[in-house]
Amino acid sequence: MIPMLRWVIVSISLLTGPVLMADSSSGDGGPAPPREFDLAAIDGYLSAQVGQAGRVGWSIAIVKDGRVIFAKGYGKRSLQDGRPVETNTVFAIGSVTKQFTCACILLLAEDGKLSVQDRVSKYYPGLTRAKDITLLDLMQHVSGYPDYYPLDFVDRRMAQAIDSDELLRRYAGGKLDFEPGSQWSYSNTGYILLGRVVEKVRGEPFSAFLARRIFKPIGMRDTFYELAAGDPRLAQGYAAFMLSAPELVAPEAAGWLGGAGGIYSTPTDLAKWSVALMEGKLLKPASLAQMTAPRRLSTGKISEYGCGLALRTQNERLVWSHSGAVSGFNAWSAMCPSTGSSVIMFCNLEGSLGPIPGQIFSLLLAEPTSVPVVAGDPAVEVVKRLFQQLRESKVNREQFGDEFNHFLTPKKLSEAAGRLKPYDSIKNVEMVNTHERGGMEVTTTRLLFENGALRALMYRMPNGKVEQFFLSAD
Repeated sequence: MIPMLRWVIVSISLLTGPVLMADSSSGDGGPAPPREFDLAAIDGYLSAQVGQAGRVGWSIAIVKDGRVIFAKGYGKRSLQDGRPVETNTVFAIGSVTKQFTCACILLLAEDGKLSVQDRVSKYYPGLTRAKDITLLDLMQHVSGYPDYYPLDFVDRRMAQAIDSDELLRRYAGGKLDFEPGSQWSYSNTGYILLGRVVEKVRGEPFSAFLARRIFKPIGMRDTFYELAAGDPRLAQGYAAFMLSAPELVAPEAAGWLGGAGGIYSTPTDLAKWSVALMEGKLLKPASLAQMTAPRRLSTGKISEYGCGLALRTQNERLVWSHSGAVSGFNAWSAMCPSTGSSVIMFCNLEGSLGPIPGQIFSLLLAEPTSVPVVAGDPAVEVVKRLFQQLRESKVNREQFGDEFNHFLTPKKLSEAAGRLKPYDSIKNVEMVNTHERGGMEVTTTRLLFENGALRALMYRMPNGKVEQFFLSAD
């Protein structure tokens, strides 16, 4: 199971910038994902996957060039009555809420009602180190306040309602986990505090400010704050334990989610939010820059997290993302502002999304390759053939470009053949990578033998001429 309110971190070089990444497998032995961005293929893949491994329901929206190009629900919103997931079925989005909470703070800063550099003591003077911790520290998870929700299930505490200020007294009124600003550590506690700051500054419920300043202006008609569990618009949440069938789970009691994870929405509504954020329609440029800037810690390290958003680079493009989980639900959202692209995916079975939304997002960001199409046989076949020719010191020089023919003297060829003699009977050939250089196809290939491995670096022109072929020990 994925941590309920925690932001799920997976590495994609990345991630030592945090977020979820594509996987080449389906994650459960099911059908493999499409190899290119094709909506019909993606639809078929999701339809096949949602019926596997006891999954319940999914909902997805895909944005390209600033507009929704695909939105669909899959599976069941309720196993008890069999109702299907539709595009307007509401799901809990968990910690994806955090970017909205940060936007509220930044909007109030634009209004001159507060500053992100305000000390916590201005609003809650009785909390630990309140004079040393700023609102920005809370937004960037560097305050040191312990996380009140570090486990992967609703424990006995959260089965009972709690007042927000009592929650803060318990979890922000004791010992810090570390010196403020010295570490990055995910803390839902800071976001409960941020939600309460909004309420103190505006003198209105957090839900009212969200609706007035964000939901209504953007047209998010199916988005709500702290929706009741029995609301007919809401999918039912499920969990599976130790390979069990999906079981209905109770939500966290009142007071435990708040500004940390209290929003409920649909992928199509969240797509409106993504577009508004990417296109600068909600926040002023300086506020958006603050929201998407990494934090330099007092140790000199850089956290790859802004304000409610994980920050990373994928396909040489900046990506903003976050995942979320509360009892019975998971959510995933990633956006690429330079292309106006986004994938949002929700489910109502804990841990059910797996790598799938990341796979689709990777397909969405994929760009046409610059590697030229080469006439003749595939690279791996050419590599095998050239190796055998070199090992026997009998090469067909018509397959080489003029410069490589000149470079490969009879003496070099004879000496190379002697060194290659011990390598016999190729067991396998593996393509390592392919890229373009100087208008040529450049491939690195690994040849496996009983007694070792060799690596081949080959340059080919579009007409099939080999301009370079080097072998080295692997």
